[in-house]
Amino acid sequence: MDRFDAMQAFARVVETGSFTKAAETLHMGKTSVTQLVQQLEARLRVRLLNRTTRKVNVTADGAAYYERVLRILADVDDAETSLSSATALPRGRLRVDVPSPLARMVLVPALPAFHAQYPDIQIDMGVSDRMVDMIDENVDCVVRGGELTDQSLVARHVGDLQLGVYAAPSYLAQAGTPLHPRELEDTQHRVVGFLWVRSGKTFPYAMQRDGESLTVQGRYVFSVDDGNAYLAAGLAGVGVLWLPDYMAKPHLARGELLPLFAGWQLEPMPLYLAFPPNRHVSSKLRVFIDWIVGLMEQHAPIAERPGA
Repeated sequence: MDRFDAMQAFARVVETGSFTKAAETLHMGKTSVTQLVQQLEARLRVRLLNRTTRKVNVTADGAAYYERVLRILADVDDAETSLSSATALPRGRLRVDVPSPLARMVLVPALPAFHAQYPDIQIDMGVSDRMVDMIDENVDCVVRGGELTDQSLVARHVGDLQLGVYAAPSYLAQAGTPLHPRELEDTQHRVVGFLWVRSGKTFPYAMQRDGESLTVQGRYVFSVDDGNAYLAAGLAGVGVLWLPDYMAKPHLARGELLPLFAGWQLEPMPLYLAFPPNRHVSSKLRVFIDWIVGLMEQHAPIAERPGA
């Protein structure tokens, strides 16, 4: 028995709650994972897992051992990436999930520079706005806009998305140009609805100007849960959009979108990078986080808070 492989297999079974899922994420057969854990238990003379036909639960001894195993695996990972010049650069596979517009407009264009610096890091990037089960899907980290509701995750505030209100010239030619945000609640106007996965509902936006504060949701005939499709609908003249500056900028420059409600301000949308608390921040994840932070300093710097 390879004790390192056995510890990896045991840790992944604990994290996924399943021998089958653990085997899939480790790219091993289920039988091999089962045998490794059984051999580990035989060596330790302790039952680490309780198995039923439906699920796998860690025992009290197994939970204590799991915490020690995580530290051992982390130490091994750090040692392998710092021994010599041949292994000094981070390497290995990194699984991440990011919003689709951020991937298309910011991250993917910057990837050549990242890979020039870290040629041995393989990035598997999921591009979505959906909820991700980071343990079951073996995802190392996610980047998400808005306040995080999962308090179990370790989150780092990496940026603030400055928001504005925009519409395509074709929409304004048909519906007229609204002069006050309240007009978006009128029957003649409509917005493109963005469905937030966490709630399955569209999101109202708080706006303020010269002491006047209001919340606008607007009427929609089309809603979508993907940022790229949301932008495409606005460009097609389906309705009014609320967009981060980085998404709106190139379309403003080409005249494909026009800004609305000059002088009105919206609260910035925080951008977070999050990962599971039991996930070791390996050297490859650490440099990826630093890369994200650097990009956000360029495209969506953290806004100064009053009193800060």
